[in-house]
Amino acid sequence: MKTTNSRTTETAKDKIVTAIQGTGNIAQATVDSVAQILTTTIKDTGKVGTSVTDAIADVASGAIRGATQVGVDLKQAAKGLMMGVLRGSKDAGTDVLDTISHTAQVALRDTATVGGNLEAAATGLVQGAIQGAKEMGVSAEQAAAAAAQGALKGAGEVGSAAVEAVRQAVAKPINGVKVALKEPSMIVSAN
Repeated sequence: MKTTNSRTTETAKDKIVTAIQGTGNIAQATVDSVAQILTTTIKDTGKVGTSVTDAIADVASGAIRGATQVGVDLKQAAKGLMMGVLRGSKDAGTDVLDTISHTAQVALRDTATVGGNLEAAATGLVQGAIQGAKEMGVSAEQAAAAAAQGALKGAGEVGSAAVEAVRQAVAKPINGVKVALKEPSMIVSAN
């Protein structure tokens, strides 16, 4: 099982690198690649014994690692990642807001792991959620809040500096949407 997950992450990373280098349009290359990879991976989840949530995590991790490897703007890559996950998981029967939150959590945690710009990633994730919300039939405000909460949760797994970076990123309106944060009882790890 572990090799399948790392294989999916590596496949996603390699496809993101190739797509971004091939087109130069960071957001669109990421949207298209993530949606395609995720659609295929979700179709295979039953065959390999993984869940849709695991598939999203693997693809999101690969996308962030690929974007970081190429050295592109993480705001654009994270926006494309979120939109690609929403498109790729549309028919999987998962809750849209849960998908947004989970994607943001994994992406933010992996951004910290690879030393990426947390504020740019958090902003891009919220932007992607807002834009994807229109396609998925949820309100932009709910999508923005779900992305911000997920990003905060991922940052909380890293430490207080990461949480503060995410808070700063989502404190101002993004794409005209004011992000409403709920204060979770436990947001910062012991790191």
